[in-house]
Amino acid sequence: MPGEHHFDGQRLVQQLRGWARELGFSQIGIAGIDLAAAEPGLLAWLQAGFHGSMDYMARHGLKRARPAELVPGTLSVISARMDYLPRDAGPGWIAAEQAALHDPQQAVVSVYARGRDYHKVLRQRLQQLADRLQATVGPRGHRVFTDSAPVLEVELATRAGLGWRGKHTLALTRDAGSMFFLGELFVDLALPPDPAASAHCGSCRACLDVCPTQAIVAPYRLDARRCISYLTIEHAGPIDPGLRPLLGNRIYGCDDCQLVCPWNRWAQRATLADFDTRAPLTHPTLLRLWQWSEADFLRHTEGSAIRRIGWQRWRRNLAVALGNAWRQTGDPAIAQALAAAQAAADELVREHIAWALAQR
Repeated sequence: MPGEHHFDGQRLVQQLRGWARELGFSQIGIAGIDLAAAEPGLLAWLQAGFHGSMDYMARHGLKRARPAELVPGTLSVISARMDYLPRDAGPGWIAAEQAALHDPQQAVVSVYARGRDYHKVLRQRLQQLADRLQATVGPRGHRVFTDSAPVLEVELATRAGLGWRGKHTLALTRDAGSMFFLGELFVDLALPPDPAASAHCGSCRACLDVCPTQAIVAPYRLDARRCISYLTIEHAGPIDPGLRPLLGNRIYGCDDCQLVCPWNRWAQRATLADFDTRAPLTHPTLLRLWQWSEADFLRHTEGSAIRRIGWQRWRRNLAVALGNAWRQTGDPAIAQALAAAQAAADELVREHIAWALAQR
C-alpha cells in the first residue's frame, strides 16, 4: 500500500461532500469496515436458500461482510447516494405508477431502469470522486463499486448515516424515501466515520402486505425466489407457473413495495438527465413492445440496464404479461400476436407463449 500521508480527516470529508454534490450525488457518508454484526443474518439468509439461483451470493460468502478481505488495505468505505426518480416526475407520480399497474395492456418497467444504466453512471462518477481524492492526498489504494461485487451496500449505507434498512430490505431515508442508488468507494484512509442512521419504519407493514408474491416473508427478510425483480431480471429459466399470474403487467422489476412506502412521498428527483425516461419506455403497451424485433430491442436498450437480461428473457417476461392481459381483457389482438410468434420462438419463450394462450 502507498506510504502514509498527513491529512486533516474532517476537512477532507467536507471536501469529499462538496465534490460528490458537484458530481450529482445527493449525499455521502463514511463507514468503518467492521461488519461482523451483519454476518449471522447474511449466513442465515444464504442457508435458507433465499438467494435463489444467484450462486455468486453464496460463492462469495462472508467476504460480503469483510471489506478488507475484498480489497486488502481498506480502512474506510465512502457510501454514496444518487437519486433516480426522473426529473419530470410530477407530484402525482405514485398514483400514476399505481394506475399503470391496473391497466393490463400497459407494460410496466421499474422506474430505476427507464433511463441510462445506473452501473455506468455511478461507476464513472465514483471514479471521478476517487480521482479528486487522489489529487488531494496523493496516490492511494481504492476501488469503486456499484452493485457489482460482494458488498453489503445497505449495511454500509446504514452505518454511514445515509438511511436505515426498511422492512422491504431497501435503504430508506426520511428526506428521500428509497428511490436512489447506492455506490461505494473503498479507500485505504482512516476517515472519521459518520453516525449510523436510526430506523423509522415503526409498526408499518405496508410493504409486506402489498408484495404481489409475498416475497417479503418477514420484516427485513426477502425470499428472492419469489421476488418479481428477481424473477424478471436475475432468473434465467422458466418462471414458476404458479407465480406467473402474480406478475401482472410487470416486465422488468417491481416497485410495489416502494410505491406503498409512506416515506417515498419525499422521494427526490434526479439531478442528472441520465435517469430521464427514454421515449420507447414512456407509457409503453405490451403489444407495442412485443412487436420489437431483436434488433429493435438492442437499439432501444443500448446503454440501459434492461439490456443485461437479453432478448430471450425480455420476450419471456412479455409473454407472461400478455397472458395475464389476455385473461383479463380477452382482446383478440393479444392472442393473435402471441400465436404469430410461437413458431419462431426458442424453447423457453415458446413454453411461456403456450401458457399465455391457455389463460383464457
